[in-house]
Amino acid sequence: MPTDIRLPARVDEPVRRAGAARRRRTRSLPNPLAALVLLLFLVFFVLPVAWLLLAATKTDDQLVHGNPLSFGSWHALADNWHALTSFQDNAIFSWLGNSALYSFIALAITLCVAIPAGYALAMTEFRGRRTLLVATLVVMLMPNATLVVPLFLEVNAVHLIGSMWSIILPYSFYPFGVYLTYIYFSTAVPRDLIDAAELDGCSQFGVFRHVALPLAVPIVALVGFFSFVANWTNYFLPYVLLPESDQFPVQVGLGTLLNSVPQFNPTVGTAAVQRPELALATLLAITPVLVVFLFSQRFLVAGMLAGATKE
Repeated sequence: MPTDIRLPARVDEPVRRAGAARRRRTRSLPNPLAALVLLLFLVFFVLPVAWLLLAATKTDDQLVHGNPLSFGSWHALADNWHALTSFQDNAIFSWLGNSALYSFIALAITLCVAIPAGYALAMTEFRGRRTLLVATLVVMLMPNATLVVPLFLEVNAVHLIGSMWSIILPYSFYPFGVYLTYIYFSTAVPRDLIDAAELDGCSQFGVFRHVALPLAVPIVALVGFFSFVANWTNYFLPYVLLPESDQFPVQVGLGTLLNSVPQFNPTVGTAAVQRPELALATLLAITPVLVVFLFSQRFLVAGMLAGATKE
């Protein structure tokens, strides 16, 4: 005789729902450590940039005695711009142009040298390969300031002191780019793919040009960005190698402006520069790096993650 049997509800269902609700409440609560890290980031990175942006809109008196994070006026910004561009007959634009010239020519040479060099170190075997790799690592780890005197002696030996090539050539050879490319080709490009191209009759240069290089677009962008930033922000090398002010890049030019501020150099003459004008010049100096970063951000992220996962 059929009977109507009803299965009881799962006794653990209320417990499971209560646990899920607790987990949702826990996830919604702010993490104190994350909040502390964001606060430190705000204090050490965001606030100085905000202060720099606002400093360019003030007079010198407002900058010293006013609210540090208050906006000055558009009129003060225009006056600061006029005073900055009048310094040494538009020297700031000459410095920016020199920086662009040195950085972009050196960047082109860097990409033509570092990418093939990293590929050769990763994909070929030759006598002295290990020694060359170790030398690249050693030079990469050395501070840039320790190389200035040897570079000065080398450049002086070939009579290039004071020319633009005394800056471009040392900028062009970028050991970190070689090593970064070496790591990428060693880990992210399958060796079987290279071997298959060689079996199909492709030459070594053809394999690099038609197989490896198209796969290396993210790392090329990453090396290019790091090289450009290193070239643009280099101060000590052009300061030592360039004797004329009209040859200075913008970083050395900022040092000239700093020496022309009476509060930092009491012996300055009539060509005095006020602190808001120095802040405005600093903004002009960092703008090209910011623009390059914004346009290459997608490739930079892809390059940093290249080789992190395996298919």
